[in-house]
Amino acid sequence: MSVVIKIGSNVATDESGGMRDDIVESIVNQAAELHKSGTDVVMVTSGAIARGIQLLGLPGRPTAMSELQASSAVGQGQVYAAYDKLFDARGISTGQILLTATDFSTRATYVNAKQTLRTLLDWHVVPVINENDTTATDEITFGDNDFLAAQVAILVGARRLVLATDIDALYTADPGKDSSAERVAKVDSFAELDGLAIGGSASAVGSGGMRSKVRAAEIATAGGIEVVVCGGKKHGAVARAAAGDTGEGTHFAAHPQPQSSFKLWIRYAKEANGALAVDAGAERALREKGTSLLPVGIAGVSGDFSAGDAVDIFVNGGGERPIGKGIVNYNADELRRIKGLKSEAVQELMPHATDEAVHRDNLVLT
Repeated sequence: MSVVIKIGSNVATDESGGMRDDIVESIVNQAAELHKSGTDVVMVTSGAIARGIQLLGLPGRPTAMSELQASSAVGQGQVYAAYDKLFDARGISTGQILLTATDFSTRATYVNAKQTLRTLLDWHVVPVINENDTTATDEITFGDNDFLAAQVAILVGARRLVLATDIDALYTADPGKDSSAERVAKVDSFAELDGLAIGGSASAVGSGGMRSKVRAAEIATAGGIEVVVCGGKKHGAVARAAAGDTGEGTHFAAHPQPQSSFKLWIRYAKEANGALAVDAGAERALREKGTSLLPVGIAGVSGDFSAGDAVDIFVNGGGERPIGKGIVNYNADELRRIKGLKSEAVQELMPHATDEAVHRDNLVLT
């Protein structure tokens, strides 16, 4: 059994970016006890940017990418060193892993990361993971590492993902503003959350918030992993959440029919480089018969993509309703030539072409 514990910026660091030494030590104590009991533990920590902000004396969280990257470069080493020192004092070795969204979007690096994590756990080493903010190219993409933690949980096949935050659970309303707000103890279906005001980050150092935690829970539970959002500053809460104590935090139930790790990778990790619009008949065939997507069912092609890229799939009519995502066997120009054509006509134009535009094994419906 393995547990992924994600510690948010507002738990690991204070408002000025300083490490909350007592809080971090408490969580490490809880993680160490889990580790010694035979549970594989993976730590995903935020705080590098916040720590760098304090060390550099910046007035607040930067907005420019280069400044975020530089802040992370300054803070990352000290954040990892804090965890390593604490685990080492308890006789536990750690290994630092820095990941980016690109590591998940490319299948080869995705599998390599999975193998590295598996080896570390086999060696009874606790991986300490953060996003490699210094080499991110677009933005700090994982949202305070909640999405990163969900992807890591899928990578290692975790039984449970614990998101330790500065709020002890998901509530029906903002408990700081509404005295009638009630803790949501368990979520069996994300439809239950419709109508709740789920907010983003109000912190000067964090970038996530409850919204990103719910989204991370959606990703992980689709892979058959239970997710618990709990208060990281609350004594013993992480250990209780990791043990499945339903009196702690908010529990998101694992999907009873989890998708394969490959299809989860397609759905959540591999970036879409274009889109296909399909007709109603193609949608019925995909949903009801589990077929592949053939060129005859394609009504429109958007973007500039290559064979092997991922594309979003929409029902024709303005692209208002997404229905899936898949890896295409053709590039965009080829699909524009053969869209709407039956297989016989496709073979006449392209004698060596495959029948499927997107094979059902490389297709995930949403």
